[in-house]
Amino acid sequence: MSIKLNGAVTCVTGAARGIGFATAKALADRGALVVVGDIDETEAQKAADTIGRGAMAVRVDVADPASFTHFIEQAKSLGPIALLVNNAGIQRTGRFIDQPLDSQHREIAINLSGVISGMRLVLPDMLAADYGHIVNVASMSAKMTLPGVAVYTASKFGVASLSRSVRAEIVDSNVTITTVMPSAVQTELAAGLNIRGVPKASPEEVAEEIVASCLHCKGEITVPRWLTPVKAIEEVLPEKVGSFLKKLAGAQERLLHDTPASRAYQERVSKH
Repeated sequence: MSIKLNGAVTCVTGAARGIGFATAKALADRGALVVVGDIDETEAQKAADTIGRGAMAVRVDVADPASFTHFIEQAKSLGPIALLVNNAGIQRTGRFIDQPLDSQHREIAINLSGVISGMRLVLPDMLAADYGHIVNVASMSAKMTLPGVAVYTASKFGVASLSRSVRAEIVDSNVTITTVMPSAVQTELAAGLNIRGVPKASPEEVAEEIVASCLHCKGEITVPRWLTPVKAIEEVLPEKVGSFLKKLAGAQERLLHDTPASRAYQERVSKH
């Protein structure tokens, strides 16, 4: 069942930049009342001021259930939440055994536990009203493993699986959940990474797909759309064959080392 955006209360996490900001703006352009959530309160307020149209900024650390609860309560003060976009995420690069354990757990806490919290906080009211939509922003890495981003890949696999399982639980309701799986997106999260030859999408293109999902409510969407058949390849290829092809394409080395740009991004995220 589609939701009407004009006048609707909509929440977007990680909305100060990138996909989140583009999504918040696209929603506001369609008449939605947007709650801009981000761990960086200053940047969240700047984003809300730029968007205008009554957009409200609220600091949220999605890895902290208490912080997420506060974010949702602030949004509910404006009216029933019609849409939650779980977009906040981080990506650490480098060999699994070289990354600090605490940073790996932080990555899971943001990318997967944050989605769990968001869904758990809004679903009871949505189900009671039999109305609402949730968008979980995952990645094509939810379907295809990549060396150098093992924990990120695991978190996105988790998001896709969680979304599918909860969809099955609420299938008899009018509440819907869409998993959006972009390929490489030119945002700070991909700062400095070697994504040459990888299909790319802009934040605005991903945002348009998120907004479109409010109408069609499909379970899973890839961005670009033509990648949809690709996500099944890894499931049918023998692992050794898949590893050989990735090595042939240079995937083995692309993400195994941090770059100055990726380190700067990770350090900034870690400070909040």
